Formats: sequence, C-alpha cells, structure tokens
Amino acid sequence: MIRVAIIGWGAIGRMLARILAGHPETATVVGVLRRGEAAAAAGEPPRMATAAALLAAGPGLVVECAGHAALREHGPAVLAAGHDLLVASVGALADPALEAALTAAARASGARLLVPAGALGGLDALAAARLAGLEHVAYESTKAPAAWRGTAAEALLDLDALDGPRAFLETDARDAARRFPQNANVAAAVALAGLGFERTRVRLVADPAAVGNRHRIEATGAFGRIDVVVLGRVLADNPKSSVLAPHSLAQAVLNRGAVIGLA
Repeated sequence: MIRVAIIGWGAIGRMLARILAGHPETATVVGVLRRGEAAAAAGEPPRMATAAALLAAGPGLVVECAGHAALREHGPAVLAAGHDLLVASVGALADPALEAALTAAARASGARLLVPAGALGGLDALAAARLAGLEHVAYESTKAPAAWRGTAAEALLDLDALDGPRAFLETDARDAARRFPQNANVAAAVALAGLGFERTRVRLVADPAAVGNRHRIEATGAFGRIDVVVLGRVLADNPKSSVLAPHSLAQAVLNRGAVIGLA
C-alpha cells in the first residue's frame, strides 16, 4: 500500500485522486495541500493547510500537481524530509537553481525526485537511445488556440485570427519551459530523458483545427531513429493539459506498489 500525499487540487490533482481511489489495494491518498479555507467535501482526501501537516500524515510518496511556484516552495523541503517526490511541473526544472536545490536535497536525504512521462510516450526509448548514441532530438507541440490563451503566445500571434496551423516559437527546451510554464512540461521531460535542455529543439504550434494536444518526438543517432506522435484528449477543466497527464502520474504511483510493473 502506497500512502500518497498530493500538493495541489486543480484539474490534475483532482483527477489523480479519483484514479487512485479506484485502486484501494495499491494506493491511498492521505492528504492534499490546497489553497483556501474550504474543508474537504464528502469523499475527498483530507485537506492540509501546511506542508508540515501534509508530511506529518506519513506519505510514502508526495505528488506535486500545483505548478512551478508550488514546486519551488515545497519541493526542497519534501525531499529534505526524506519523502520521494513525483513532479507534474517538470518544466520548472529548466531553472538551474531550482534543479540544483532539489537534487541537493534528494542526495542529502536519500529521497528520489521522480519525473513522469506525462502526456507523451517514447521517453523510455529516448533514454535508452541516449546510452546507445543520441545526436539530435526535436519536440513539437500542437494545440488549439484555447490552450495557448493566457500565455506568452498571445504576444506572438493573434489567436483569434488563425486560419490554419501556425508555428509561433522555435527555440530550445530551457527557453520553452521558462516562457510557457503551463504548456511546456513535456518539452522539459523530453530534455531530461535525452540530450538536455540546450540541445533539445522545441517547436510550438497553434492550430484552430486541433481536436486535442498533439505531441511529437523526432530523434536520430547511432541507435537509429525515433518518431513518436501522441494525440491526447484535453482535460475538460484545463485545455492546456492532456488527459494522459494525470494518468501518467497515477501509473507512476501504482507501479511503485505493483508486484509486476514497468521500470
């Protein structure tokens, strides 16, 4: 039985809790760190007002689902206290200072900082290709205009006037993750699995005909070639994220308690 604590109660955190509730033999959510004063509704996990109270519930794994700022605020303390930390906001690791703080806390306590596959498949093959000889990695994200609203994309193109797909940013993964913290977590995961932030090329596209979030990895090297495309349905409560994102977190949790599971 894996005792799970969740940081954040947005669309991803709520869905993660619902998924885990369907596997009571493997995982139980012992608490949620969430904003506001409202008490937990019937059937919801206990609400915790502070990170200290959350950790006092004795979780074996803490899952961050609350965004970059929350990872900066709570991540180092969670790891320093010896709790493994699974992060949804992978793009925050594009900040070298935060990455250093998290890895230092993990090394000092023996805890682990865990990165999920998120909305994209193929990261296991990409990591293996890095060992076999990886030379080039490119990632492309295509989403409907609604997924780019409220982001820096609004300063780069007119989202209401698009009549076809439009690439509005081509850069490296570190720049993409910093400029689009709500949209480029997958780009950061690709970078961490492959050639790193500076050597991973990223292309962001807005497409009014998009019916989901389309992710593509292209990689070449001595190992051969990888070309992976995932077209994911978007979360009803958050079009910036795919349905696969919380399910990827849930799978990472359930694998830790499974008798037979993916590495």
